Amino acid sequence: MADTSCCPSTTVYQLRVVIAGISPLIWQRVEVTASTTVAVLHNIVQAVFGWSGEHLHRFVIGGTEYGISYVGGLGFRDDARQVRLAGLGLREGERFTYEYDFSAGWRVDLRVEQIACAQPGRAYPRCTGGRRAGPPEDWDGPWAFLERTQPHRVFGATVRAAEIIGQLLDAGEHDELAGVGVDREEPAALMPLPGLERFDRRACNQVLRGLAAGGRTVAEGSRA
Repeated sequence: MADTSCCPSTTVYQLRVVIAGISPLIWQRVEVTASTTVAVLHNIVQAVFGWSGEHLHRFVIGGTEYGISYVGGLGFRDDARQVRLAGLGLREGERFTYEYDFSAGWRVDLRVEQIACAQPGRAYPRCTGGRRAGPPEDWDGPWAFLERTQPHRVFGATVRAAEIIGQLLDAGEHDELAGVGVDREEPAALMPLPGLERFDRRACNQVLRGLAAGGRTVAEGSRA
């Protein structure tokens, strides 16, 4: 473990964040400061996977559950908005989990890869790597995701999307989707599939910068 006791500014945790139960892996590598609260870490996980925070969540760190308590919902001993990573005694190599949308069963495994000093002039949180885009959160969990992303389904979605584009190009300028035989919900359903293999680190960091600046907030969760 790196000695961070002499850091001139703050300590940074490098976390590898992996969605469990999906192959090939969907993962991201993020750097967050030791002053980050567990509640803000929730926002960061939501942001890097493109989720909206509409569902309940919890972290399990060192056998203790952390989250936001709601009347009639989950209760937690500690307020995640007051618990900072620096106070959790995390070490390099340590793992913990994040669970989201309990009915769908999304689980994210986090591992502390490195603890180091912050680099002068560098903004945090930041994403330094990853593979594949985050799964649409309304796809009902890993099993549904694997079913929907079978190669023949992705190929079929790509072909159908090309057909729709061709129909729209052939249609008149003011024609409605229905007028060319396309249901309005069909393009929305097809759109995620072709882009699932693409991870856009630049776009991810843009979202994280907005989050750090308070320009974007993720709801803490309101329903299971």
